[in-house]
Amino acid sequence: MRTIAATNYVTPLREGGSLPAIVEADDDGTYVLKFRGAGQGARALVAELIGGELGRHLGLPIPEIVLVELDPRMAKTEPDPEIQDLLRRSEGLNLALDYLPGSIAFDPLIDKPLQGNARLASSIVWFDALVTNIDRTARNTNLLVWHRKLWLIDHGASLYFHHNWDENSIARAGTPFGAIREHVLLPWASEIREADAELAPMLTADAIDAIVAQIPESWLGDVSLFASIEEHRAAYRDWLLRRVAQPREWVEEAVRARTLLV
Repeated sequence: MRTIAATNYVTPLREGGSLPAIVEADDDGTYVLKFRGAGQGARALVAELIGGELGRHLGLPIPEIVLVELDPRMAKTEPDPEIQDLLRRSEGLNLALDYLPGSIAFDPLIDKPLQGNARLASSIVWFDALVTNIDRTARNTNLLVWHRKLWLIDHGASLYFHHNWDENSIARAGTPFGAIREHVLLPWASEIREADAELAPMLTADAIDAIVAQIPESWLGDVSLFASIEEHRAAYRDWLLRRVAQPREWVEEAVRARTLLV
C-alpha cells in the first residue's frame, strides 16, 4: 500500500456524518480522504483498510486505497471551523480511496450494470457478509457507477464487532450476519454458494496476514483487552481466520435470505 501526502483540501463530501473530503496529493492524484479525527476515529479507518484490501485481493472492483499523511497546518487555509478542527484532529496517517471523477451513485431502480452478472452481485453479497458490512442497503448503497461499471466504496461500517471487543469476540466470529437480508444487491445474488467456493480459498492465512500487517501502529493499541499493538493486530487476523473457516454459517444465512426474496 502506498503512502502519499495531502497537499490541498479541495471540497468536503457531506453525504455522510464523517465529513470525508476530496483532496489532492503529492503524486498529482485526487483522492477521497477519510479522516482519523472523524466520527468513529481510527477504527473506521481500520475497517476501511481491512475491508477494502480484502475486497481488492478477491478481485472486486474497489478503487486503490492509500495511506495519507496529513499536515494539520492545512487547516489554516480553511474558513469552516468544523473542517479546521477535523484537519487538526487528523494529524498523521489517514486513509483515502482513488477519486472516480464523474461517477454517480448506484440506483437499483434505474441502473443496470449488474444485468446478466449474478456472479458479481453474489460475490459482493458474500464479501459484505464476510466483513459484516451493515452499510450496503437501498437507503445507502455505497456503490458507484463509473464508466458503466460498478465500484464498491466505504467499508468503514464493516467489522462492527471491533467497537466492543471482549474475550468472546473471536469465538463468535463465525456467527450468521442477519443484516445481509437488507443488502441492496441480494435480489441479483443467485450464485452465493458458487461465489463462496471461488472466494473462500483465496483468503489464506498468508493473504490475511499481509493485509492486517498494513494497519498503521498509530491506529492500534486503544483497546485495554490487548497487552500490545501486535496482540491487537493479531486479534483482527484471528477473527478473520475464524470467520472464513468452515462451517460458514453466515454463507447459509445469506442463501436463506436470498431464497426468501424469490
